[in-house]
Amino acid sequence: MKFSTITILGAATVAAAAQHHHQHRHNHARHGSPVEQRAPAVVETVVGPVVTVYELNGKKITADDVNAGLKDGKYVLIGDKITSVQPPSSSTTKAATTAPEQGIKLFEKPKSKETTSTTTSSPPPPPKPTKTKEAPPPPPPPSPTATPEPTEAPAPSGGNGIDSDFSLVSGKIPCSEFPSSYGPIVVDWVGHGGWTGIQHVPGFNFGSDSAVSYIVGGVDGNGCTAGSFCSYACPAGYQKSQWPKAQGAKAESIGGLYCNKDGMLELSRPSETRLCIPGVGGIKVVNKLGTNAAVCRTDYPGDESETVPMNTQPGQTYELCNPDQNTYYRWQDAPTSAQYYVNNAGVPLNKACDWGHAGADEGNWAPINIGASRGADGNTYLSILPNAPTNPNAKLNFNIQIKGDISGDCAWKDGNYWSNGAIAPTGCTASLLRYHYQIHANVY
Repeated sequence: MKFSTITILGAATVAAAAQHHHQHRHNHARHGSPVEQRAPAVVETVVGPVVTVYELNGKKITADDVNAGLKDGKYVLIGDKITSVQPPSSSTTKAATTAPEQGIKLFEKPKSKETTSTTTSSPPPPPKPTKTKEAPPPPPPPSPTATPEPTEAPAPSGGNGIDSDFSLVSGKIPCSEFPSSYGPIVVDWVGHGGWTGIQHVPGFNFGSDSAVSYIVGGVDGNGCTAGSFCSYACPAGYQKSQWPKAQGAKAESIGGLYCNKDGMLELSRPSETRLCIPGVGGIKVVNKLGTNAAVCRTDYPGDESETVPMNTQPGQTYELCNPDQNTYYRWQDAPTSAQYYVNNAGVPLNKACDWGHAGADEGNWAPINIGASRGADGNTYLSILPNAPTNPNAKLNFNIQIKGDISGDCAWKDGNYWSNGAIAPTGCTASLLRYHYQIHANVY
């Protein structure tokens, strides 16, 4: 069997495999909802010549009749004001059989109640023009020493990218508006309106309760609604910065922005005002395949579904986000790492970075996990592991090799895990002190 490979250049995984790696649990139900792409429909309108047609009581009358009726007061014109009606040109008259009609309707003026004469009353005189007061001259410009009156600046309506300060609009942006202008990327195939996960927490008092006792996983199509934590994905090399101090009473992780009772988005961790923060770096993913290979991060803290996407393309290099265990999310006061699911080459992103289903070797059933973090000792740890216990016997259809100034060899090659030249059924871990790793995808 001929394998291709992804090479990891730079760091190592989940702080020392078993010692540092926090195994994320997936004890909940998830349903994917890919969005079918449709090409937009384009409608072109062609405008033909315009013909003016006069109509009285459903019957067309000539322009001459109109002029005569207006002159003696028999008719009243409803619509555009005119002083005279010119007969249509021969070219316009000819086009009337094919061109659309622009209707101007005339109504017969009722007879005056004060007379029984057959003579029509004259039209009322036009209203007298009213005099318009001249506007006063503008005030002179202020002198150079004058100080303008202070005005309250309006709240910003949108961010300017990944480094934008969300605290300026916290509590002011509707939960129905995905905050992409502040850095997060839209994940539209999950079915939550761009969010990676929704955790409804009815009855929870954000800011006062110390734990969340009741959590309902998001239902596809509901989006981010009041009383929910709404999680999101960040670009390659960046990670979510928001999670509440209060976590699940049964050790569930909770993450994302909070949608308050007024339906507005709030920071859940106000000490960090950016929505996406960079990892500590050190890990590059180099795709040397002939097709895409999706590497999907667990939405953690959150509902722990594999919905944070990185879709590597042939010949391209990507930053794999490397969290710092000293500063990033802690679970029950223990350090955590990033967990990635490596899908087979060629699996489309909307199937790879979603929960998936058994038997497909995609999403939660992807063949391989990669763990990454920088430990308290300053070393970066990178592991290549079987997806146990979910799908431990799956075989990735390309090779993965860690390259760099590393503590030992670690690879997935030709259907086996290898550690320092020996087959390692449970996977392997490499470490590096403050240097860079690369994960390479090569053809062997």
